[in-house]
Amino acid sequence: MKNISLIVWEPNKTHDFSKRIHEELPKKNWIQIITKNQSQVTIPHNLLPQGTGVIVNSGGTSGGPHQCFHQWSNLDQSAQATGYWLIEQGIEPKNCVIINPLPMHHVSGFMPWWRSRLWGSTHISVIPQLMRDPIALKKFCAPFFKKKEGALITSLVPTQLMRLISQPKGLEWLQSFDVIWLGGAGLSENLAKAARDSNIRLAPCYGATETAAMVSVLSPKEFLQGQNGCGTPLKDVLLSTNSDGSLKIKASRIAKFLWRNGKLEKLLDKQGWWQSSDIAELTTTDNKIQLRIIGRKDMAIQSGGETVFPEKLEAKLIECAKANKLPLRNLLFLPIENQIWGERIIALVQWEQNHKQPEFSKSLVKLKRLVKDWMPYEQPIAWYTCQELTKNSLGKWERKKWENWLKEKRLLQESTI
Repeated sequence: MKNISLIVWEPNKTHDFSKRIHEELPKKNWIQIITKNQSQVTIPHNLLPQGTGVIVNSGGTSGGPHQCFHQWSNLDQSAQATGYWLIEQGIEPKNCVIINPLPMHHVSGFMPWWRSRLWGSTHISVIPQLMRDPIALKKFCAPFFKKKEGALITSLVPTQLMRLISQPKGLEWLQSFDVIWLGGAGLSENLAKAARDSNIRLAPCYGATETAAMVSVLSPKEFLQGQNGCGTPLKDVLLSTNSDGSLKIKASRIAKFLWRNGKLEKLLDKQGWWQSSDIAELTTTDNKIQLRIIGRKDMAIQSGGETVFPEKLEAKLIECAKANKLPLRNLLFLPIENQIWGERIIALVQWEQNHKQPEFSKSLVKLKRLVKDWMPYEQPIAWYTCQELTKNSLGKWERKKWENWLKEKRLLQESTI
């Protein structure tokens, strides 16, 4: 009878976590990874797929949270494809030192450890507190930087990159790496320019929980030469787009099943393709396919007959705000139904912590002025200061959470009218 072994990941106990994984591998059970603040998702044993492997949570950014079933062979194939890419860059995988600051209950944080296991390389886990303290972070990593027996590799999300690059010790830490895989969200033009100007060897990539991490990546050399996008597909991956521009992916390592809303769902169509939620552009340069992500299909807003990708507008306004020295920390655009337009945009704004509340209104007026020349369907029709506004540990928005916050806020306003 198939069983599920539950393993709890805690940031300060990575050694215990990896030891538990090793102990469970021979038992041929499915392993479900959660944090101590999460409750186990109950999946009836009679519905478990054939085989053994790991059950990992998705980010739950859209479509609600769900769990992906990955057989161990999926993770092996992902690690092998990534290792082959490193060899193409002149890097020997087994000599790498992998510095991992991502949470290991998600595939983006679990895969660095799995790669080190397969390659025979060194894996160092970094606790979240260090990522917010560049001086302590650099001190913690100093012994590994000093040895420099092989290539130094890490994986980041843009939020982490933005925080580190703005501080001297953080910048020094970033400049120490041979490869920094960057994913989880789009890379803004200003952040990309700052990284190039500082000679940071970014490798922007694209992947998903369903694909066992990255499927396409831009090399640091290409990035520093000024190329944008998510590079070329890895050796084991095929990419294509549908007529509506949505990206589809074929690879033998894609999860065959996921658990969502109390049901086991198949991911692949009859031809073996997985349909992502991203709108993409595929071009060919020097006989190589290049991937560029335009926006998420399931987050697109239909306003006045136009398709609007809110994350692109958010990035545009954040860069404008920084150029105008406005103390903007976070910004989120959400849709709201509108009888005339179909949908309109509402903005949630978080100011920097040192920005005093009496100044919020003045800063909001200045922020609104920055969008006055935008197309009408791009302009938010309402703005809310939300000082608790934050992304999750992977640098992604849990939009359902903030949509619920907005509903409660609007209901409260209506009840006081």
